[in-house]
Amino acid sequence: MSVDIKDRAIYLLSSTTVDLQTATVTTLYTVPTGYRAVIDHIDVICGTAASTTATLTFGQSTAVTDFLDTQTMTNLAAQYDVVTCVPVPNATPVKKKSYAAGTVFQVDVSTADADGSDDATVNVWGYIY
Repeated sequence: MSVDIKDRAIYLLSSTTVDLQTATVTTLYTVPTGYRAVIDHIDVICGTAASTTATLTFGQSTAVTDFLDTQTMTNLAAQYDVVTCVPVPNATPVKKKSYAAGTVFQVDVSTADADGSDDATVNVWGYIY
């Protein structure tokens, strides 16, 4: 019996370079045919310039805030700084989405940082089933 780690553990679904100087939507991951995906968290790694005023949202292409609404990148103060974006657990469990095959998961740079990173890395972590 062979076991595929992609449907047994949280792993790196995608790694994408994102320009935080431009207010735009960037595709991060497309759920493969025959699977559903659960996003666990997202790491944003600062590129060559600080991006402390950029704001980002994350979700599927038809609702780019359905995973996380506005996240301000205040802590991307120096190259290689990393922020983790994740729904915060509470006394009432956080509801997350299970994305169907073919769903396009994106980041929306809703507020650009004019002198920020044009080479930030966005890593999407999760699993498929």
